[in-house]
Formats: sequence, C-alpha cells, structure tokens
Amino acid sequence: MTRLFFVRHAQPEHGWTDDRTRPLTPEGMADTAQVLEFFRNTPPDTVYSSPYRRSVDTIKPAAEYWKKVIFTDERLRERKSGPGGGGRSMIEKRWADFDFYEPGGESIHMLQARNVAAVMEILEQNPEKIVMIGTHGAALSSILNYWEPDFDCADFFRFIDWMPYILEMDFEGDRYLGRKDCFYIHKLSEKRDP
Repeated sequence: MTRLFFVRHAQPEHGWTDDRTRPLTPEGMADTAQVLEFFRNTPPDTVYSSPYRRSVDTIKPAAEYWKKVIFTDERLRERKSGPGGGGRSMIEKRWADFDFYEPGGESIHMLQARNVAAVMEILEQNPEKIVMIGTHGAALSSILNYWEPDFDCADFFRFIDWMPYILEMDFEGDRYLGRKDCFYIHKLSEKRDP
C-alpha cells in the first residue's frame, strides 16, 4: 500500500500580493512544529511540495528532521486566481461549473488535471512508500474530487480554515482505498486563502 500524506500549508500572510512567495505568519511558522510532531512517528520515504513558499515552509521542519530533500513540482501549485477570483461567490461559481474561470485565472478542471497528473506520477514512482506532499486548499480539493466525485464546494468550505491540515490518502497501486483526516488547526481569517 502507498500512503500519501497531503499537508495543506499553515496560516499565510494574507496581505502578501505575490502568491508564489507568500510567507507564513509568525503564528503559521510556529504551527509547523505541530506538523513536525505528527511526522516524528510517521517517517516519510520521500517528500514533494508545491513550489510555493508557504507550502515548502510548512513541511520543511519535518523534512529536515527525517533528512529528506523536498522535491518541488510546478504541477502541485495552487489554482491561479485572476482579479476578483477569491471571493466566496466566485468559488461557488467555479464548483458549479468546473470549466469556469475568471480572466487570468484557472478553472477547477485545469487545476485538477495538473495536480492529479503529478499525484499519478508520485504513485507510480513510490509504490509501497509513505509520501509527504505540501499542498494548498483548492489544489487538495480538486485532488479529492477526482477520487471522490461527490466531494463538492461544501466539503471544500468545511476545511478552508484548517491551516495546517494533514490528510491521509491510501492507494494500492493506482487504486484509491480511502482517506482520513489526521490533524488540523482551525484558523479564522477575514480573507480566505484556499
């Protein structure tokens, strides 16, 4: 069995305008110790991440503890958001129509295609391994929807404020066996950063 642990990033600096370099808040950085604590008893064989700073920084203490290199994959990045693409009504519109996207943004189908391609490659390259993957809220939601088509907008909003959030997904080869929530810290924020 291959076990994937997706780690949604800790609390980011919402006011930071560049999505790629957005750092964690001081509180978010402190919360990475909880991610490390979880992985002290679950050593990963390999570690992957979105190249975005907040994802890498969230899993870095755990990767360093186990002396693992973090392999970044551009396909694991968060959904590209165009102007005005982050509000609740726009999120609901995208979930109602997986092909909809605002100018300059990406649809859920686009996001899902590249994230799932990366996950399929990770599964192929790491049979019978434990893998840690640094991710984002919308990216993880699109992955979950691929293997669980009933996963919808309401499910996405259920964990939108969980930062960090660790989710386990188990596979036999490329056959999906199921998932479970492992750990999360609930953070309320005025501006939501999926």
